[in-house]
Amino acid sequence: MTTIAANLQAVRDRIRAACIAARRPPDSVRLLAVSKTWPAAAVREAAAAGQQAFGENYVQEGIDKIAALADPALEWHFIGPLQSNKTRAVAEQFAWVHSIDRLKIAERLSAQRPDNLPPLQVCVQVNVSGEASKSGCLPEEATALLHAIAALPRLQLRGLMAIPEPTDDPARQREQFAVLRRLRDNLDLELDTLSMGMSHDLEAAIAEGATLVRIGTAIFGERQYT
Repeated sequence: MTTIAANLQAVRDRIRAACIAARRPPDSVRLLAVSKTWPAAAVREAAAAGQQAFGENYVQEGIDKIAALADPALEWHFIGPLQSNKTRAVAEQFAWVHSIDRLKIAERLSAQRPDNLPPLQVCVQVNVSGEASKSGCLPEEATALLHAIAALPRLQLRGLMAIPEPTDDPARQREQFAVLRRLRDNLDLELDTLSMGMSHDLEAAIAEGATLVRIGTAIFGERQYT
């Protein structure tokens, strides 16, 4: 078994254990492998081990990998901050966008999604920790934004996403994830996705209702940025 395959199995085991601890079905949480900064060969290795959904933060890097792999079985998620001048490429190439934080971006994605593709699956990113450096709308702004996005064609609103402030305190981890869960629970919209939890805090996220965890380091290793 390759290192990536072994890491994937270890992450799947963690997800299963966290689901059992939370008294949730193990298949209620999807694994998104965050492949940003890793080459197409690493994605290919993970795909060979049964992983199908991959997350990218940088538009051009993601598009290059999609072209290099040319595998229709793979599902590509855009999870990074998205600028207006990059929306067309994302609308044309990705299946999901997790990081919508303002209506202008959603409107551009809606207008630019090709008619021959299924609706783009989207989540609204919420800044649950209140950090000025973090992307995402404020929790009190989310309801109006979600309703506006739900009315747009060529998009299917799926849920909410968050990147909380990093902490090793499990109670603080859960507190931040609970903000997203309560927001979802208080909406009059049918949302099936809570995209939250990463390598260091997936257990807390699952305890608070995550349906999709975004895992990079625990699968591929520590990133080497250049």
